[in-house]
Amino acid sequence: MIRLLLLTTLIIPGLAASQDVGREPVLLILGDSLSASYGIDQERGWVSLLEARLRDQGLPQRIINASISGETTAGGVTRLAALLEQHRPTILLIELGANDGLRGMAFERIRDNLTEMIALGHAAGSQVVLASVRLPPNYGAAYTEGFQAVFRDIATEQSIPLIEDFLAGVAQDRALMQADTIHPTAAAQPLILENVWPTLEPLLRADRGT
Repeated sequence: MIRLLLLTTLIIPGLAASQDVGREPVLLILGDSLSASYGIDQERGWVSLLEARLRDQGLPQRIINASISGETTAGGVTRLAALLEQHRPTILLIELGANDGLRGMAFERIRDNLTEMIALGHAAGSQVVLASVRLPPNYGAAYTEGFQAVFRDIATEQSIPLIEDFLAGVAQDRALMQADTIHPTAAAQPLILENVWPTLEPLLRADRGT
């Protein structure tokens, strides 16, 4: 908690000074391989499909995809402050935690890291959206259900939108997963976009910058 207070105190002054003038609508996506087009052409990934949809519908957001394959919530915390200062996003989508879960990380650490990123986003004046995935059943019911509860509880506590099953209709279909059974194929990307769109659309339509 002390670290969180120090971080927000350090970044708020520089960001707050710039929030009132000429802030363009920017969507910053902070994710892992699921948003980094792992194993497929980048232009076929769901983020590129989202960019095309924004253009088609005349929405003004510029998308910054800061997703990195293998990224964890701890890595997101490390990178986020600089990304916020550089890009000044009006909307921040956090799609992190899957790699933490696959490594069996303690829920408290995942919660602390996500909470810290959300606080940083809010301090920078960004609307924050959280996305989660369901872990494979071989991790056991206690861990998989507890993992989901972390995201639900944080979203409720922070009053932010949650995309609860980012890979709904995808992860359960082996035909839509790559050979590693972890990463979606190119054919799955439009489905992922449709999972994300109902939550993002109202925020995007209301977001006109400042």
